[in-house]
Amino acid sequence: MDARKLAAEFIGTFWLTFGGCGSAVIAAGFPQVGIGLLGVSLAFGLTVVTMAYAIGHISGCHLNPAVTVGLAAGGRFPAGQVAPYIVAQVAGAFIGAGLLYFIASGAPGFDIAKGMASNGYGEHSPGNYSLVAAFITEVVMTMMFLFIIMGATHGKAPAGFAPLAIGLALTLIHLVSIPVTNTSVNPARSTGPALFVGGWAIQQLWLFWVAPLIGGALGGVIYRFLSEEPRAEVTGTSTPEMLKPKA
Repeated sequence: MDARKLAAEFIGTFWLTFGGCGSAVIAAGFPQVGIGLLGVSLAFGLTVVTMAYAIGHISGCHLNPAVTVGLAAGGRFPAGQVAPYIVAQVAGAFIGAGLLYFIASGAPGFDIAKGMASNGYGEHSPGNYSLVAAFITEVVMTMMFLFIIMGATHGKAPAGFAPLAIGLALTLIHLVSIPVTNTSVNPARSTGPALFVGGWAIQQLWLFWVAPLIGGALGGVIYRFLSEEPRAEVTGTSTPEMLKPKA
């Protein structure tokens, strides 16, 4: 296993967790200039876009265990590399959440009990959505995310635009599902903040592993079934070939 790929996944998932969750914890409700739901959604999308261009040629820029599992299920990623990728992603998310906690706790009135952008259902859902609603939302959103990733990175897709399509897809997913679960679709992103919040966040974390992994696998399998053309050898959200303009 190439250590550079794991390092890239670590850094990328660190950036996604710190940037995305940081926008929610630090900037979403800031007095008078808060970025709100739209800003948080865009921030998560931008973390993927920026990292896809930065490390797509190194690791494929998965940044997400559900993406890694989904790409493996779709025949785009070696099964033997799934576990090391997931370990690197969770480690990156943990460090990202740790840095966010350190910075956020420097403000007067910071309260870790508010969740630090953790995902939840029931009374810990922003809109008090039920466990079943949360589970279905996470499965469907992650399934569609993988479907878009598989399509955008297909050899027949327009070159150079995969990171934008995938980042915008993640933005849309957040716009719809933040009120339901605070949006996971990424077990690593959920795990990082939950380890610092503890309590209810740890107790409900199972859903934000099970549902995204199921959704990711479904998305990968469905796109693989629908794809009629031979699939290009793709390992993630972008490759050097995809970033080159067509002649």
